[in-house]
Amino acid sequence: MKILTVIIPCYNSEAYMKKAIDHVVVGGDDVEVLIVDDGSKDRTLEIAQDYEARYPGIVRAIHQENKGHGGAVNTGVREASGVYCKVCDSDDYLDYDSFMQVLEVLRKVIAGPRTLDVLISNYIYDKQGARKKRGMSYGESFPEDRVFTWDEIKKPLRPNKYVLMHSLTYRTELLRECGMILPEHTFYVDNIVAYVPLMYVKTLYYLNVPLYWYFIGRDDQSVNETVMTGRIDQQIRVNKLMIDGYRPDLVRNRNQMMVVDHYLSIIMTVTSILLLRIGTKEALDQKKELWSYLRKKDGRLYQRMRRTILGRALHLPGKAGRKVVVELYRVVQRLYGFN
Repeated sequence: MKILTVIIPCYNSEAYMKKAIDHVVVGGDDVEVLIVDDGSKDRTLEIAQDYEARYPGIVRAIHQENKGHGGAVNTGVREASGVYCKVCDSDDYLDYDSFMQVLEVLRKVIAGPRTLDVLISNYIYDKQGARKKRGMSYGESFPEDRVFTWDEIKKPLRPNKYVLMHSLTYRTELLRECGMILPEHTFYVDNIVAYVPLMYVKTLYYLNVPLYWYFIGRDDQSVNETVMTGRIDQQIRVNKLMIDGYRPDLVRNRNQMMVVDHYLSIIMTVTSILLLRIGTKEALDQKKELWSYLRKKDGRLYQRMRRTILGRALHLPGKAGRKVVVELYRVVQRLYGFN
């Protein structure tokens, strides 16, 4: 039995994929590493097949025609045999010591009496050129080193604290049971990977270790602001799919609702800010339409989004209001070091 499947989606990743792979094959027979080559045009598939030959029973090289990041993750989740599942992008990597601790926790959980839906760990913004690496941790809010429920959360996440795909390791069957099918040829689907399964989570475990190192710095990277602006249609698409994925029939616990709402609020803010930055009439109309879409889908969820500080700021009227919001975004960007 494989404890953990690590999915590594790859597209033209020959320059950096080896680090991601080397940091997870150390898990040995407890780990399944699925390298999904998404129709690469370089040596990505050749490198993946070399690892498969060197680590039989641990590494699988899967080749498919290009379907985008979402299509690669879909394939990985479908093929995963591990009890738990984690996605690691090919330009990122998992910290060795933290990875060993995660495996030990999952090993004990599987042997124990309780089912664990998601393990939460920390991640680091590995920003190119930054002397100090900024991290995301959750010790103020989540109990540590034990299985807990939403009722046992100590306090709400602060505005600058948010879970991403990088901090989450889900039970594989939960990913399948929630019906998560990611759109193909679409960037930013990692937000769906993190958000939609949260509706189905009942039990959690927080391990306070810096597991995921999230590289930021390439000019062509999808989270580069200029690139995101050029792909705003895909950002909007993902944002709407997150709205569609909200399940008020499942999210009844107040603490769970706060975590789920917090995530959606951040994505609504990012999309809205990007549209304000573009500043054309079409972009401003798209912002209005996005919020209208949310209101029509779920009036209560819309009201909760609008009542947040960010929600109020995003609707300040006129050019002066838009300028205030963009400047506020710049301050937050400098404080927390993201692109």
